[in-house]
Amino acid sequence: MNGLGRRVLITAFDGWNDAGEAASSAVAQLREAADYEPVFSVDPELYFDYQYTRPHISADADGRRTLRWPEATLYRPKRATRGTQLWLLTGVEPARAWQAFAGEFVDAALAEDITGMVALGSMMSDVPHTRPISIFAGSDNEQLRVSQGLERSTYEGPVGILSALGHAAEAAGIPTAALWASVPHYVAGHTPSPKATLALLDRLEDLTGARIDRGDLATAAAAWEASIDAAAADDEEMTEYIRQLERTRDTWDSPEASGDAIAQEFERYLRRGGEGHGKPGRDDPRR
Repeated sequence: MNGLGRRVLITAFDGWNDAGEAASSAVAQLREAADYEPVFSVDPELYFDYQYTRPHISADADGRRTLRWPEATLYRPKRATRGTQLWLLTGVEPARAWQAFAGEFVDAALAEDITGMVALGSMMSDVPHTRPISIFAGSDNEQLRVSQGLERSTYEGPVGILSALGHAAEAAGIPTAALWASVPHYVAGHTPSPKATLALLDRLEDLTGARIDRGDLATAAAAWEASIDAAAADDEEMTEYIRQLERTRDTWDSPEASGDAIAQEFERYLRRGGEGHGKPGRDDPRR
């Protein structure tokens, strides 16, 4: 058994927790690969600031205009299958009342008999796009850390909605882990980052034991990397900078340094508060 049980809730939110849209794209891939139905959504009036996360208006094929409000929704798989099944929680980061927000979703998870939770996030980091994407895999649950070889974060400081949800879930008896992908900070113009999404799904499959369909992510990841290679080829300064990052990463990947190095990069990112790495126009709570 993976320590998370067979009914695992996967969480990801648009916003600061989602550099390169890697985490939200991972949940979107899970939704596309299987049949899901909504279980519970929060009232947007209670949790979102419309000056920062504005509603969107659109027209359908018949010309009818519809106003779509920001949301956060829990989804369940429509069909029961053998092995681990994944529930999904995704949407927009709330701007207020985080304790109530987390409490509503933890209650909904308990009603669904959820046995474990994995939070997905992605952060901008000083890493090269040419190397495998680093994944920080951690948990405050001692049993999970021992059984899965996860890290324990020693960070102390401001936190965001993933931490608030994880804390509430653990308090309710739901073991919780977190996976964070490191996205190269210089690829902001190449969003989304399918290579980071693919890395998150690979690690998620290892952690949960669930079979995950990656779709065409491998092809998209190769094209993403090639597009950055082409852009860097015309810039000598960028090329040299990437080479420096590659040398640092290769040092991290040495057997004696790799685990500690990834953990240290994660701690460094949290301490600087993700400065400059949020999405324009989104609520910007700090993790």
